[in-house]
Amino acid sequence: MRIRICFLALAVFVGLVVAVPGASSKSQPVIPKLIAAGQLKPAVIHLRNGQIKRMPFFSGGVLSTIEQSKHLTSATASSATHPVGASVESLGCSDRAGRRDVRVNQDCTYRRQAETNIAYNPTDPANLVAGMNDSIVGWNQTSLDFSLDGGRHWGSVSTAPFRYRLNAPETLLPTADDPNRHTFTGTQGTLHSYDACSDPYLAFDADGRAFYTCVGFDVASNAGIVFVVPSLPGAKGSTFDQVYAPYDLTAPKSGREHIVMEDNSAAASPDGPKVAADSYAHSPNRDNVYSSFTRFNFTCGSDQASYCYSKIYVSMSTDHGFTWSTPTEVSGRSQALCVLGNQFDPTQGAHACDFNGHSDMAVLPNGDLVVTYQNSNTPGVDQQVLAVHCRPTGSSTAGTAKLRCGSPHKVADQVIGNAPVCNFGDYCSPGAYIRTPAETAQRVAVNQRTGTLYDTWYDYRNGEWDIFIARSTNGGASWSRPVRVNPRDGQDHYFATADVDERTGRVAISYARTGRVPNENSTPQGGFAPGMPGVQARTSDYLLAWTTANLRGGFHTVVLSPRTPAPDGNQAGFNGDYNDIVVTPDGRAHPIWSDTRVRVPEPGFYGASVDEDAYTTSRSVR
Repeated sequence: MRIRICFLALAVFVGLVVAVPGASSKSQPVIPKLIAAGQLKPAVIHLRNGQIKRMPFFSGGVLSTIEQSKHLTSATASSATHPVGASVESLGCSDRAGRRDVRVNQDCTYRRQAETNIAYNPTDPANLVAGMNDSIVGWNQTSLDFSLDGGRHWGSVSTAPFRYRLNAPETLLPTADDPNRHTFTGTQGTLHSYDACSDPYLAFDADGRAFYTCVGFDVASNAGIVFVVPSLPGAKGSTFDQVYAPYDLTAPKSGREHIVMEDNSAAASPDGPKVAADSYAHSPNRDNVYSSFTRFNFTCGSDQASYCYSKIYVSMSTDHGFTWSTPTEVSGRSQALCVLGNQFDPTQGAHACDFNGHSDMAVLPNGDLVVTYQNSNTPGVDQQVLAVHCRPTGSSTAGTAKLRCGSPHKVADQVIGNAPVCNFGDYCSPGAYIRTPAETAQRVAVNQRTGTLYDTWYDYRNGEWDIFIARSTNGGASWSRPVRVNPRDGQDHYFATADVDERTGRVAISYARTGRVPNENSTPQGGFAPGMPGVQARTSDYLLAWTTANLRGGFHTVVLSPRTPAPDGNQAGFNGDYNDIVVTPDGRAHPIWSDTRVRVPEPGFYGASVDEDAYTTSRSVR
């Protein structure tokens, strides 16, 4: 009887919460709706020389989902009854793409999989786990796949376990059991589930637990969440815990598990989450897990719905991803590096580093953490990649966790003058007519034996999109001069990512490549658009390069994929914002990427003539 009464009381309480939303939710502008209506676009600064500097904005996965929300009436869609290419012998239609490379996603639909990530299990290096943006059930839900044989075969974990969560930031203030604050504003939530989750990322700790993150959002409100879900140590990434609903009596503790931050406010819109774990057997911070993300604030301007800033925050967990510390802003200040003041929000100070894109993280063998990020507090159009060195201490469960990050150091300039812009309002490779956003261009890697860091990115300093890499041997305090990775072949090169063979020190870099269009260095008014010469008409492929630890040995380069056509139909303009690579202890590189080699048999049925799928392969870099 007592159990029945408790559940009745809970139902009445939840009903009251749903019936009486907070007044602040009603009065605030709804950022996704403003973007969908074309009323909110990337903020710009008009420089004295007449150039226009573009501020960081949401990632492509978020923008793609918001764009789809204008046309779709349902968040779910059924797959074809008899998918073309399916047979008893072809698990997950794996034969559809032929014998070249391995198709990672196992569904038999022709819906988009893009924006890929991969990690390996240090207790079983043949165990790989992959994540990707996935539209199999509508919009970007993100999905997970795992391999037990070094990437030759894959099983599906299905979509990320976030849909059970109901937005309720007011439940994430500090409590006696959890002294951490997991919300910036504490605004009354919507108590609605999340429509989509984008920007997947993965990591393993020293005991073989896998961790998965993505940014959850609602296309009809300001609800946003960053979470990190763990797998069991022996599960090999085949199953992950869920993000619990508020007031859920079945939650292990309080319904706050795995949540880094959650808000329902234009003042705290998260994007670009990353996860890293301390997988070193002898590290003082062994099995610590770290989450980084960009916080956008859109409450400035006369309409109180314009860009204020975008800052980098980091949180840490010392109990395997269950309890997270209060997020700490780490992008910091620098009188020497961040010289462009914030004219949108002057309260931030003259030298705040607060115009930031995506971050990335690397854990050093001594247990320290290095966070890298793209920054636009520069005097001209060009941007820069910055790095901060952190020395984490304390406990997330006790509320004593501290990141202890220093001031930022410059990795390199990111030169983007004269870079092409497409008519969807972002930097692009017009031949493929896809986003090549500058704010997501950089990625960091570490040699797990020596602690040497490598950061790779792409920019337009040579009048084409090219891949560059720099290294640091002192924890990110100083960096070598940039080295160009790709050959000068008259094409665009982008989506750079790197990892390191810890035994030999060799560095592996993978990237995409697309044919250029006429007059690409002179963006026409309104941006490049389909129908212009070469736009959305050039083919692309994917490459792997590797070189010595000191970056002086030249690059061995191999082409991994066939030449593939540009995405079209409802997939046009987006093939992810990044791809990934991991090098296992046997010296084999495992790049993962998305391409369009498969034709859709009935384009009118799926809305595109080519399918975006995730692929991988294995190549030795020794």
